[in-house]
Amino acid sequence: MSAERPSLPPVRLNSEAELARDALAAPLFVRAVRLARWAGPDTRVGAGGELVEAQLPAAAEHLGLPADEDGAAYASEAWRLAVDTGLLDVTEPEEEDAEGTASAGENLGLLTGGSPQDVLSIWLDGLDAVHADATAPVLDDFADLVGEDGSIDFDALDWDPEAEAEFLDGVLGNLYLLTLADNGAGEGPVPLPALAASMIVPDDMGEPTDDILEQVSEAMMRLDDQFRLLEPIGIVEYRPVDEALMVEEGEAPTDTAGGDEDDVTRYGMVKLTPLGLYGIRARMLEAGVDAPAVGDLAGKGADALLDGIAHYPESAARAEVKLWLAGYADGAVSAAAELLAAARGADEGGPLRRLHCQQALALAGREAEPAVRAVLGDQELGGLARVWLAEHGAADVPAPPEDMIFWLAIDTIAAHLDADGELDELQGLIEGLSAQHSGFFDEVWRVDHPATADVLEAMGRLHSDKKASKDARKAAFKARSRAGH
Repeated sequence: MSAERPSLPPVRLNSEAELARDALAAPLFVRAVRLARWAGPDTRVGAGGELVEAQLPAAAEHLGLPADEDGAAYASEAWRLAVDTGLLDVTEPEEEDAEGTASAGENLGLLTGGSPQDVLSIWLDGLDAVHADATAPVLDDFADLVGEDGSIDFDALDWDPEAEAEFLDGVLGNLYLLTLADNGAGEGPVPLPALAASMIVPDDMGEPTDDILEQVSEAMMRLDDQFRLLEPIGIVEYRPVDEALMVEEGEAPTDTAGGDEDDVTRYGMVKLTPLGLYGIRARMLEAGVDAPAVGDLAGKGADALLDGIAHYPESAARAEVKLWLAGYADGAVSAAAELLAAARGADEGGPLRRLHCQQALALAGREAEPAVRAVLGDQELGGLARVWLAEHGAADVPAPPEDMIFWLAIDTIAAHLDADGELDELQGLIEGLSAQHSGFFDEVWRVDHPATADVLEAMGRLHSDKKASKDARKAAFKARSRAGH
């Protein structure tokens, strides 16, 4: 059976030490830590654990913020984060009009005395808190929601917390995928309209309707607010939507000085940081999403390695193998022997395992030679062993028997078919292998390999020479007949 493809490509994460440093430098986290250290016996908190309004100016001043509404709002936000992440312990008042107290929380000491994992665990709690704030309802006019008896009409909010969280997580998931696209080449900022459209415009839609465009526009404005909230916790770099573009319907734009409306950067640009990749992946793992990272397979068996990297991009597979080899305590010969043993098998995933085994052995170096020579007589591994020895300039490499040459050709093409490589490369491989031996299609259909007929059918489809293509289809028919299908 072929290895199950992960739902996401593997991510290369910075080291935990680097990520912890990034977490400690996130602006909102920095402010939360400073307030946690500032709080003392005289600090007074309200019924919900919030800093009382009278103390907000002093808190803002301690943070170097202006003594105005914005400064107070930033201080209040940092205080909430300090409480939510256990940097502060608050004792809420027992009576309604009384005030509670605050003291340093257990987690505050872990920021200096704990491990990078401790720091990241605390930061992830902070990310969860900020994510919850970002998906909270927007209260344009809170007074309209309060009834005569003082109760709040939550139904009037038209707010579905699960749908809001699911939408933001979907956007962050798409941003994660775009960042990993093309083997990590998609690491530039993403236009906000493209992100919003990725969640709203159906894949099969040609020209978006006015209704769809209006939904995209509304989503952009909501995402603009959300990314402004998420940036200070360190997961994104965000260039907000140009405020000159945010006009009420029927109003003229305020930017008459000549901002270019075709300049996509004016509509918001967002980029995941290395800490953001870590944080979004952690949230996805918690939700049960298969989100592999390079390094996950280090310390596991060779079977887990070869199955795990089966559908990794080439550079990620190489990085994973290097980490696996570096952590293998018993030396190159033992590592090579384990890799070769794991590569055997007549199952559907066998060819791709053997291809990755060959690539892994290339990284193991000449020290692996004794283990490679030990399988020269093996039907499944003898061909790749000879290729490896020849590539490494080894002497006394025995010539392969003819049936082994054909078997290796079928196995190699089967592996590349399973890997979904570039069509041009696959076509070149097919034409190159079939040209190496005169009368290739007259002999190859007899190869005792479970993929023989499928490979020959693929060669018939992909070979650019009409005669060779016809010969391949005939050979495929003979192979099917021989196998009794």
